[in-house]
Amino acid sequence: MTDHPYTDNDLRAEAARQHATLTDDPDLMGVGEQMEYAWVPSVETTEDGSARTWKQLLVVEDETGDDEDYTAFGEAQRKIHDLIQGAADVSEWAVSLGAAGLTRTVSMGWYVTGSGWDLAVQIAHLPGIKPEVCDEIESAVRLAVERVFREHGLVPRGLDTSA
Repeated sequence: MTDHPYTDNDLRAEAARQHATLTDDPDLMGVGEQMEYAWVPSVETTEDGSARTWKQLLVVEDETGDDEDYTAFGEAQRKIHDLIQGAADVSEWAVSLGAAGLTRTVSMGWYVTGSGWDLAVQIAHLPGIKPEVCDEIESAVRLAVERVFREHGLVPRGLDTSA
C-alpha cells in the first residue's frame, strides 16, 4: 500500500490517455509554432555549417523583405498535422518505455503485400546494453520475422530500418 490514493499504473494509464488525446487531435497552429524554428533533418547545411529550419526553408520574403509567403510552410504544416493525427496509438507503449528507462533504438518495417508496410517492429533497451548485443538482437528479430513470412508463403520485398 502506498501513501497515495493511486498506483503507478494509474499514473501510466493517465499519461497514456493524455498522450493519445494529444496526438488524436493535435492543434494545427501549435504544429506550425513547433516547426518554425525546428531543424529540417534532410536539408544540407548552409555555408557556415548550420542547418536550416522549416521557416528558413519554406517561407519566402518579397523583394523588400517586408511581406512573407507562408504557402509552402502551411502545406508542410498541414501534412505534418495529418501524419500526427493518423498515427497508430502507441501511447501506452511509449509511456511504459519511458517509465522503465528504455530508449528506442531501431525500428523495422517490412513490405510484403502492399505499397506500405505490412508489419513494423520497434526495439527499445536500457542505455547500458552493449551495442554488439543490440545489433545481435536486431538481426535475430529481423531473421525471425522474415522466416515466419516465408513459412506462410509471403516473401518480404524490402526492409525499412528508418521505420
